[in-house]
Amino acid sequence: MPLVLCVDVGSTFTKAVLVDGSSGAVLATASHPTTVGTDVMDGVDAVRAAVADHGEPDEVLVCSSAGGGLRLAVVGYERAVTAEAGHRVGLSAGAKVVHVAAGPMSGADVTALRAAWPDLVLLVGGTDGGNAEVLLHNAGRLARARLAAPVVVAGNVEAADEVAALLRSTGRRFVVTDNVLPQIGVVAPEAARGAIREAFLTHVIGGKGLSRGRGFAELVRAPTPDAVLRGVEVLAEVAGGDLLVVDVGGATTDVYSVITPQGEDATIHREVVGTLWHARTVEADLGMRWTALGVVEAAARERLDVAPETAAHASAVAADTGSLAVSDADWAAEEELAVTAAVVAARRHGRPGHPSERPRPLADVVLVVGSGGVLRHAPAGLADRVLARVAGDHAGGWRVPEAAATRVDAAYVLFAVGLLAQAHPVAAAALARPLADPTSGRPAG
Repeated sequence: MPLVLCVDVGSTFTKAVLVDGSSGAVLATASHPTTVGTDVMDGVDAVRAAVADHGEPDEVLVCSSAGGGLRLAVVGYERAVTAEAGHRVGLSAGAKVVHVAAGPMSGADVTALRAAWPDLVLLVGGTDGGNAEVLLHNAGRLARARLAAPVVVAGNVEAADEVAALLRSTGRRFVVTDNVLPQIGVVAPEAARGAIREAFLTHVIGGKGLSRGRGFAELVRAPTPDAVLRGVEVLAEVAGGDLLVVDVGGATTDVYSVITPQGEDATIHREVVGTLWHARTVEADLGMRWTALGVVEAAARERLDVAPETAAHASAVAADTGSLAVSDADWAAEEELAVTAAVVAARRHGRPGHPSERPRPLADVVLVVGSGGVLRHAPAGLADRVLARVAGDHAGGWRVPEAAATRVDAAYVLFAVGLLAQAHPVAAAALARPLADPTSGRPAG
């Protein structure tokens, strides 16, 4: 029985799941505050010690969003086309997109890019065989820029050799991969997502100063959101249908969906950029603590009512992000904030990016899964009510699921499913199965 310890080193907490690598059975879980102030391996050691009674793990797999996660800048051709495609692919790769530049970069554009402090630059532009002028211009600008971040090139493949030569001429660190937009209406994220992950592991994790030579970089397999998306993909396979996951966090609310296109969606490309069927969106203004006031502001824009008491609670927790709900009144406000954050994030995920495009086809979603501390640790019934509001929201300009079951990832296993997926696919599927079918074994929460 191989023991696999899966660890998520988050910005606030380091969480672990000890799994039987053969059966996918959960043997133990643990959590410890992330030790960014000293060495993140201290927190990893703490959760490892907490599950030590079950034996020494044969393998340790880690994902991380500590230190701000992966900060990505996208440099593209047109904001509505290749730059947008790069933005979508960056999110699916688990990045926080901190800057988007479109068109031929000027000196001021390079200055703005540097000011965003990206860990990585995704350089895109042109369809395969299309215009390469802007891509080559921007490659030259990046080659000469005083920028430490490595570059992932995922643009017009016919210009790839020239782009590589420009970047190589100044010693820039870079990798070339397939085009994210090989033709109009088709987004191809897989190669770029893999290259971003590899660059994150090779160049970024070790450079964040999170650990002082204690093997942390060797343990990390992916940015946490990338691992979660892979876990969502496995869960969709196990569930046998389309899937929506809403993760309500302290600073952001992330929404993941895995959609299988049907009918015309599978063959006709109406949108210029195209639909990313395995997608993640990040709402940086919707969170339960750091961005709680953003939830109140978003509610007003969406014509959602928020009680004065909830608005006051949002102001208080934003000022004291370590505060915990204690009283019934606290939890009532927490529920309204969570409902609002989840509903608004799902609306934004489902809506078309442009008036000429169609909403994301979520009507056939068979399973809506909730995650995040407020849903995992809430009093009985709160999480169910939050997810019911998401699944039944008919006022947001998107087609809601027509007959979806709802679950809560109470044990926080989706990241572990993603970490296990490549080397232990049978265990990954078994670990995901209770979320798809609570009668199959371990309670789903």
